[in-house]
Amino acid sequence: MKILLIEDDESLRRAVSLKLSREVCEVAAAKTIAEAEKLFYELSPLLVICDICLPDGNGLELCRRIRKNSGVLFLFLTALDTEADIINGYDAGADDYITKPFSLSVLVSKVNAMLKRRVSEEHQKIIRSENITLNADKNRAYKDGEPLNLTATEYRLLEYFMLAPQRVHSKNSILSAVWDSDGSFVDDNTLAVNIRRLREKIEADASKPELIRNIRGLGYIWEKGCERI
Repeated sequence: MKILLIEDDESLRRAVSLKLSREVCEVAAAKTIAEAEKLFYELSPLLVICDICLPDGNGLELCRRIRKNSGVLFLFLTALDTEADIINGYDAGADDYITKPFSLSVLVSKVNAMLKRRVSEEHQKIIRSENITLNADKNRAYKDGEPLNLTATEYRLLEYFMLAPQRVHSKNSILSAVWDSDGSFVDDNTLAVNIRRLREKIEADASKPELIRNIRGLGYIWEKGCERI
């Protein structure tokens, strides 16, 4: 199990690497996006800790690229601390967001919690919400115990929502996660049509959605809680 740390400040990179190596697990460190991408594909880390403003690019874009093919844990560690910055971080695909200055002890606690949760989730591949069940091992979904006939896109949409319920997802973040890395080949109408078709298959009444709801001007939310079993 390894952590990939991407930080261009040498003293901070050294301090974080030493702390995490001593108290959590082995750390591989990079100071640029180019170095980080090379290490990422060589090491397949369980967690990426990344600054946003880097010498050769933007950590948000790196996260989006990684998210296209990987569910690796991703934590931003950055001085960008406005509400908009934090929202952008989560929209890019981050699991958590810590602003500088920060406590090394708090960082260790957060990292330990994230890793423990991921290990636990690896043993819980079935997700249930109301009468909808998702079996990630089999890539199948069920309603009231009966298999749902979903297209590949509909399944990815359902999985995306059920993995992060009760949280508003912007249209861009959904397009990026379900279609391509930046959503450039689909439009809002494509998303709306696919969500409507999914609703017709999972909702009791698609005209009065209780599971997937549109928040005007913001995006979509899976209204109900989800449990892993």
